[in-house]
Amino acid sequence: MHQPARWGLGGVAAGATVIVGLDVISVVTSVGEVSPLRRTISEHGLGPEGWIFGLGVALLAAGSLAICVSLARTRLAGVVGTLTMVAWSAGLLVAAWFPKHNWAVGPSLSGSIHRYGSFVAFLSLPVAAVVIARTWRRAERRGAALTAFVFGVGSVLWVAGIATMALIGAHNGLPWYRVMPLGLVERGMAITEVAALTALGVWAATHRPGPVLGSPAAGTPGSVGQPARAE
Repeated sequence: MHQPARWGLGGVAAGATVIVGLDVISVVTSVGEVSPLRRTISEHGLGPEGWIFGLGVALLAAGSLAICVSLARTRLAGVVGTLTMVAWSAGLLVAAWFPKHNWAVGPSLSGSIHRYGSFVAFLSLPVAAVVIARTWRRAERRGAALTAFVFGVGSVLWVAGIATMALIGAHNGLPWYRVMPLGLVERGMAITEVAALTALGVWAATHRPGPVLGSPAAGTPGSVGQPARAE
């Protein structure tokens, strides 16, 4: 198993567990304070448990970077796939470092940075999953590659659906966050994207690169045990 991918999967699992745990605790002990139906995940960063939320996002971002390294080293991710994976991780860190803002009280630089970081993260991961796993038919571990591709497409559909609802809201003079149960939609998209990320991690962890051309394992002319053919 490729070690960076193994560490990455552990980081993703730990980060996701922390964030889900905050949701569960909020529902059980403070019903209505951070409603999973209407409130976004980032709301956890505003309360006393904000540092715990930041830790969970940091673990998720670090795990994503480790998976990215593994995908790059095993040559499963090209330039576009690697860059979008890095953008996803960077967007997560930015969204965690700059807290969510209540726009009802006026504009905020920190809130704007948080919003842009979130947009970059949620847009980058679907692109990364689809671009990296698009060769699933020829992949050695076809099951993991296909799973990553399917969840990547699902993530793209989430993004397209949110954009469509936002356009409908704008046409009817409604704020985009009022035309849908934003908290529920965001959590659905997040679950789909983390599933795609996990599948990419499993694919990288179980991938065995083919022998290098000209190596003994490749069985090419000039290798050990394979005498070169006379021209």
